[in-house]
Formats: sequence, C-alpha cells, structure tokens
Amino acid sequence: MAKFVLALDQGTTSSRAIVFDRRGRIVTTAQQEFRQLFSQAGWVEHDAVEIWSSQLQCAQSALRQAGVRQGDIAAVGVTNQRETTVIWDRASGVPIANAIVWQDRRTAERCQTLREQGAERGVTAKTGLLLDPYFSATKIEWLLDNIPGARVRAERGELAFGTIDSWLIWNLTGGVEHVTDVSNASRTLLLDLHTLAWSDELLELFNVPRSLLPRVTASSEVVGATVPELFGESIPIAGNAGDQQAATFGQACFAEGMAKNTIGTGAFMLMNVGAQPQASNNRLLATVGWTLSSSASTAYMLEGSVFVAGAVVQWLRDGLGLFARADDVEALALQVEDTGGVVLVPAFVGLGAPYWDSNARGTIVGLTRGTTKAHIARAALQSIAFQSADVLTAMQRDARRPVTEIRVDGGAAKNDLLLQFQADLTDVPVVRPAVTETTALGAAYLAGLAVGFWGGLDEISELWHAERRFEPAMQASHRDELTARWHQAVERSRRWST
Repeated sequence: MAKFVLALDQGTTSSRAIVFDRRGRIVTTAQQEFRQLFSQAGWVEHDAVEIWSSQLQCAQSALRQAGVRQGDIAAVGVTNQRETTVIWDRASGVPIANAIVWQDRRTAERCQTLREQGAERGVTAKTGLLLDPYFSATKIEWLLDNIPGARVRAERGELAFGTIDSWLIWNLTGGVEHVTDVSNASRTLLLDLHTLAWSDELLELFNVPRSLLPRVTASSEVVGATVPELFGESIPIAGNAGDQQAATFGQACFAEGMAKNTIGTGAFMLMNVGAQPQASNNRLLATVGWTLSSSASTAYMLEGSVFVAGAVVQWLRDGLGLFARADDVEALALQVEDTGGVVLVPAFVGLGAPYWDSNARGTIVGLTRGTTKAHIARAALQSIAFQSADVLTAMQRDARRPVTEIRVDGGAAKNDLLLQFQADLTDVPVVRPAVTETTALGAAYLAGLAVGFWGGLDEISELWHAERRFEPAMQASHRDELTARWHQAVERSRRWST
C-alpha cells in the first residue's frame, strides 16, 4: 500500500521536491537554486533545461532521503511558477530559446498598443485578466516573431508551447504528454474563463497558432505517468496547478470568502469566490482556482498579484550586500523601532495589482543622514505588507464582504515582524499554518485525491492546523497615517520609465 505522495514545486528562483505522508506532513525535502538571467533592462529569463535538470535532481534526492521502495509513492503532483513561457521542438525536446519569466516586461509596448486599440475590455471579459506583460500570450507572440523561423515551424506543428508545468510533465513522461491544467491555462490570456477552453478569438488577437497549445486537463486528474528510468518505476502524475492556486488548495481555502496570501518572490492573495467567476471592478484578476475531476467541480478565485515581495529581501542581500542570508533581514530590521520615515516601493519590474503600471520603478523616499541599513531593511519588509494591504482593500470591495482572516505561507511567512505588521496594517488577523510549504502540499493533495490517497476535501480540511495567529494591535490613526505616506511614495514611483 502506498505511503507517500511526491510534490514537485518548481518556483521562480529554485526547484523543490517534497515527500508528504498521509497526515500532510513533510517526510523529506530537496531544493536547488538556479540562475536568473537578465540580459537587458526589464528582461527576466530562465534556462528551461536547467529548470528540468534541477527539478529532476531534487525529486531523485528527496526520494532517496525518504528511503522509498517500489510502490511507496501513490502519485506525483506538480506545481509551478505561472505564466513563464517555454517553446520547444516537439521532435528533439529542445527549447528554441530561454524561457521568458512572468516578471519579464519586454512586451509592455505591445500590451499598450492593444489597450490603445480597445482590446482590453474584450480580453478581460473572456479571461478575467488584464492586458499586461505578466501573462503568457504576448511572450509567446514575441518568441514566434523574434526567434528566426519560429513562426513558420509553429504553424507546421513542429513546436510546443507550455508554461512550466507543461514542460515538466512533457519531460516526466518522456515527451508523451503535452498537457496543462485549467489553473495554469487561465493565466495565459488564451483561455475562455467561462468555457475553460482555448479561445479562437484570443488566439487570433495574439497571433498564436492552435497547434502550439497543450491539452487542458483538470487540476486533480491522472494525466500520464513518469517514465520508469527516472524514479525506478512508473508513477501516476495526478495533480497539477499553478503555484498560487496550489497554495490556496494547500491552505484548505475550500469555502467561499476564505483567503490566503503567499509571500514568496512576489506576493499573491487569492480569495475563493465559489463555482462561478466573478469580475473585478478594482483591477484584480478573476482566475480559475482548480477543477476536480472526481466531482467535475471548478472553484474560481479573485487574485491580487504583487510582483516584488520576498525579492526585495534578495535585492538587499545580493544587490546592496546588507546581509549574508535572507533570514538575517528580520534581525537587522529589529535594530530600529521604525523606519525613521523611510518608505521603499519595490517596483523593480513595475507595479502589479491594483495599479498595473509597467512603467513604475523602485523608489526610496524619506532618506536622511540618520538613515541606516536597518531602516532600509525595515522599510523593505513593510513594503511587502503595504502592497498586500492594497490588494486586500480592493478584494474586499469586489467581494463586498469582510475577510475574517488571512492564511499566509511562502518563504517570508516565517518572518514574525512582517506578519505582525501585515495584521496591524490590514486590521485583519494573519494566521500561519503548521506546514508553511502549502504550495507543494496543495499539489500533493490534488494528486492524492485523484488516486484515492485522500478521501475528499473534508479530510484535507481536518489536516490543516494553525501554528500562530497574529492579531491586529495598531491604532487606527497610525494605520491611516502610514497608509497615506505609502500611497504618496507609490505615486512618486509611477510612470517613471517610458
């Protein structure tokens, strides 16, 4: 009888593999960072072959550490950085270029042109998304138009497009399965949110040949199996979801109105809005959460995407050299009681929700001769909470209901100073779960459900436990003052790059 589920968690800066047991507990984990490629200002790329290699090595290492035997792994679940775009040759499996990462802004001008042509309203009505370089469609178009011969080869059916989940599953199955799930597909600007099928109208708008596209599947469904030589046996691939949807599932946000905030490279807040998509009036996104094949039910979400969250800490470490390890930021920030009036807006690649300003750039205001690196570190942490607070305000307006708590996860969720400030700033309790690797956990749950390893959503809900709850403790007047200063700083960062 199988004892475990293997989750492959392919993120923006690292690949991870985690083995979970029936209680949703981590048995073993393995992680590898990989290169971030910045060939031009505003461009962010990854080597897709390096991603596959790092993910495979992590999976093999995690299984070795767990000492698993044949038959111990019930299923594999995949979760991934979303929107990142890979195009590869179907015959050789070799990418035609580096993957264009979700953070990349090279297609900002193209998006602006489409907006000026009046395309955004129709795109949003079909997809729930906005015209922004963040999403996959204009990345695909750029690759086809800028890699010599790519468009002709695509039209002949020689090339395949995928977000990272498709790329991983293609390799896991030895090139047999070219698939994506509804949650990843809903982030491409090519899927009709209401029919959950590729839209001919959108394919025409973005000049994307249908022959490039993967088959769309449920998020919890057996879509194929790993080739035996990878792990010593063939294992069903039964779960697949974009990282933020997987984290929402791992946080057991199964009821309408439940919300989570994942604070990783970016910060992504999602609220479950039920079985029908809900349009946003406040510049948020409507997106698919997941589809369960067992019940044919789809959950929809409202989402607010912050492009730079934990990445601002990486910048302090790597760009400014303020400390040696990302975990050191909290101790540095605690050396001062406040930011000394410093406000940092980390708009390094523009601003996401609710601003959607591709031309915003990073800004630090309020500097004096008395400013120290501790003040800047504290301002950086606060910037994550400020951006999340902007998203929550928009989300509560759209949902027309108060959020009673926010479940948090991601690498920055272990930072107590940040979580307390987020609770104070939003006036909403922040809850950290016992297992903070909820992205991988969600992928495991989706895979386990499809093969009967777990019995249903009620069983998974019972496995979720809080580790700590952060209650708001800030005076309303102080909260309002800080928020007003933040918005002043945001305005100074906007429309900077042309």
